[in-house]
Amino acid sequence: MPGTTTGSTRSVTVIGLGPMGSAMAGAFLAQGYDVTLWNRTASRADALVRRGAVLAASPAEAVAANELVVLSLTDYEALYAVLGGVDPAVLDGRVLVNLSSDTPRRAQEAADWARERGAVQLTGGVLVPPSGIGSPGSSTFYSGPREVFEAHRPTLEVLTGTDYRGEDPGLAALFYQLNMVMFWTALSSYWQAIALADAHGIKAADLLPHALGALDLTRFLEFYAPRVDAGDHSGDVDRLAMGLASAEHVLHTVLDAGVDAALPAAVVDLFRRGVEAGHGGDSGSSLVEVLKRPAR
Repeated sequence: MPGTTTGSTRSVTVIGLGPMGSAMAGAFLAQGYDVTLWNRTASRADALVRRGAVLAASPAEAVAANELVVLSLTDYEALYAVLGGVDPAVLDGRVLVNLSSDTPRRAQEAADWARERGAVQLTGGVLVPPSGIGSPGSSTFYSGPREVFEAHRPTLEVLTGTDYRGEDPGLAALFYQLNMVMFWTALSSYWQAIALADAHGIKAADLLPHALGALDLTRFLEFYAPRVDAGDHSGDVDRLAMGLASAEHVLHTVLDAGVDAALPAAVVDLFRRGVEAGHGGDSGSSLVEVLKRPAR
């Protein structure tokens, strides 16, 4: 378990200075923290150094500077590339707040890797872009040892609000990826609609007010969630067979416009598999049961 803090209690190391890591380091500086930085491209730290941050000469030096080490890297492979060569004696006693995106399994493996070196990992999943860092209305999932999370919660809340999901280091990564499933799929549908609109001379600005309405699914989510949890896919409100017909109309409209149809074709394929599995008279929510199994 981490021991004494190296440096002041208001000090932190940030490793990885892409847009997100830079925003995090800036938020700590704005709140008066002593901030140590490391980035593979050192010049990315210049503006932060002018604000008072200290640029370490190596990952080992950055880790040694503080108990709390915030990692903002592309993925967990980058974690091993950056910290794999650091002497375990330097990692011993450190809290690695890993805010890099990856899978729950990789998060659990990285937590084991840290533990073998005497460190503790707090897994994090940030739910906002860099512009949302420093806003209390923003949120980040965390999981890992509760006592470690609670000890460092005030520092973590400099970045965003915190949503602790439990001891399992994979849980924060899981909840993050659940959000990304919805985010990327919904946003891809918006890009598809813009491409289709453009083929007909309609600008994104003209589509925007309609897109805002179409993508506000609040009432649908609130309606379906308790029914799905109860295993109720009754076709009393909607039927998958009608959904398939609608999805096919979307696909044909896209094909007629001569734009890429891979996304609507995938939706049609999913709906068709649901109907072929016997769910044509059930609600579209019955696709949950289809999606629980790998596609043949």
